[in-house]
Amino acid sequence: MKLRLLTLVCAMTGVAAFAADTDPKDVTYDDYGAIEVSLTGANGDAANGALIVGDKSKGNCVACHAVSALAEIPFHGEVGPMLDGAGDRWTEAELRGLVANAKMTFEGTVMPAFYKDDGYIRPGDAYTGKAPTAPLTSILTAQEIEDVVAFLATLKEE
Repeated sequence: MKLRLLTLVCAMTGVAAFAADTDPKDVTYDDYGAIEVSLTGANGDAANGALIVGDKSKGNCVACHAVSALAEIPFHGEVGPMLDGAGDRWTEAELRGLVANAKMTFEGTVMPAFYKDDGYIRPGDAYTGKAPTAPLTSILTAQEIEDVVAFLATLKEE
């Protein structure tokens, strides 16, 4: 009986956490591109955020940014600013906004919007006639954004 009750509570908690995610279309940015409120209502996991930052199939932040804390990952980029000290340079709200959609802060940036699912230009039809028609999903989930923010917040100046 206790096991069933515990299973039910865990299942309901998981559904509640999922239901709390802010949809990309409903994200509220301030005048400077910051997002004050967590996208999930929960804290991020810095260890998972570090994995996402270095994962070539997910965030792949190291393709453009150097991060000394992830020195074991090869081929750090130099297109974006070094992320060492990011936790001192930006607040969590500013980091959340930058990771979700840096264009809200820096209009001309080449950094992709990791939490956006509409407003994309699909040039495929002009070239191949095979542009996808299904709705696009965001590159990262709300929880993955929070995890990356939690990791970036740990990167302090030494």
